[in-house]
Amino acid sequence: MSKWQKLLDKLRHNPCDVRFDDLEKICDQYFGSPRQLGSSHRVYKTPWKGDPRINIQKSKNGKAKNYQVSQVLEAINKLEAMNHG
Repeated sequence: MSKWQKLLDKLRHNPCDVRFDDLEKICDQYFGSPRQLGSSHRVYKTPWKGDPRINIQKSKNGKAKNYQVSQVLEAINKLEAMNHG
């Protein structure tokens, strides 16, 4: 199992306790470099139009926001379905 798969499994099994840095690494791996960088937000381009948008932001405690983890997982699932469908 690759390190990306291990990290993704960790996100899927415990989406309420995800470090922002880990979520950012996963987004970089699946969606490439963010199209917006330099602010508190990281915005990633997806190969489809509309939702789910990939927009992540670090919480004050250094963790990823729960709803953003869910959005990232939903987008990865959609991307994987497109690639295997």
